[in-house]
Amino acid sequence: MGYFNSIYSSDLPHRAIAVYMYLKDRTNKDGTCWPSVQTIAREMHLSRATVQRALNDLYAAGYLSKESRWRENGGCTSNLYKICDNS
Repeated sequence: MGYFNSIYSSDLPHRAIAVYMYLKDRTNKDGTCWPSVQTIAREMHLSRATVQRALNDLYAAGYLSKESRWRENGGCTSNLYKICDNS
């Protein structure tokens, strides 16, 4: 099972485990990725609200951190997600 051992044994809802695995699959060597909630929802066939609840579950459990990213003109761009080592 490797790096999924911790999340498989957690009390997180299935939606959070599925979104974690989705994000983990898309991370770079630094453990970061930046898909939009809309992209995650579309690719996983979930509602945006379900994805947002899953992300909130992951933040609260310490499996994921988020950094807001901004354009030079001050507009919001994508969020940068970082998978946290929660072994």
